[in-house]
Amino acid sequence: MEMNSSGEDFILLGFSSRPQLEHIISVVVFIFYIVTLVGNTTIILVSYLYSQLHTPMYFFLSNLSFVDLCYTTSIVPQMLVNLWGPKKSITYGGCALQFFFALDLGATECLLLAVMAYDRYAAVCQPLHYTVIMHPILCQKMVLSAWLGGLGSALIVCSLTLKLPRCGHRKVDNFFCEMPALIKMACVYSRVIEVVVFTLGVIFLLVPLSLILISYGVITQAVMKIKTAARWKKVLNTCGSHLTVVTLFYGTLIYMYMKPQNTISPEEGQFFTLFYTIVTPSLNPLIYTLRNKDVKSAVKRILGPKHSAKM
Repeated sequence: MEMNSSGEDFILLGFSSRPQLEHIISVVVFIFYIVTLVGNTTIILVSYLYSQLHTPMYFFLSNLSFVDLCYTTSIVPQMLVNLWGPKKSITYGGCALQFFFALDLGATECLLLAVMAYDRYAAVCQPLHYTVIMHPILCQKMVLSAWLGGLGSALIVCSLTLKLPRCGHRKVDNFFCEMPALIKMACVYSRVIEVVVFTLGVIFLLVPLSLILISYGVITQAVMKIKTAARWKKVLNTCGSHLTVVTLFYGTLIYMYMKPQNTISPEEGQFFTLFYTIVTPSLNPLIYTLRNKDVKSAVKRILGPKHSAKM
């Protein structure tokens, strides 16, 4: 398959080694993208329009949905263009922007998931003081910190990675401009980038994940003491949804970013990247809403009595 591009363009190899799969992958990706758009937009609108959902949990959840919307939109449209067309190119500027936004939003999501774990800890373990602990100003500061943390990490990694000499290399061995693939394009070894990437991996992956696991360790102890079956079930539902999202997102990210890059094959890397960039953002709204009566009730009320009767 032809891969024409101008001298300044990068070539996204993507799945070009298996052209027979490209159309199937494009259809699957398109379906997941539509589900991501509809699901996450619904959560944002419902959280905003339904006053009963004006709580810290749904404030964090709507921010998570917004991150997922932006994250997939920074990747999927260009990916579909490349899968459907003869060219696999992306401009240098487009590649730099895609790289920056993917890093920024990915790091922000890592921190948001940790913030949401703290919220669940406060709700389960400190129910009488919950509204005092999770007051609106604190929630806004926590979310702002997550966004600024993601922005800071993206600026550092992007500036270092894009300065690496490529010696004319233009082929990006992935379906979008992601850090591991761009580092592999460099014709020199950079110890500085390796240390920075590992350090940021610890800060944005291992530390938040450790805090999440500690939160759930304390939550588990508290849940074991709950004698009311209804409350026990409610706690498991809300915490179970968050823990499922954490497992899917962190599991694949840690495998990709904390493992030495030379031990990951291109096919393996593409599969895991496909999972945390496209599959997980589409599953998040489903995981949170399918087991959540509050969201279902809010959707019914917003749609009106006629739709509610059908639902």
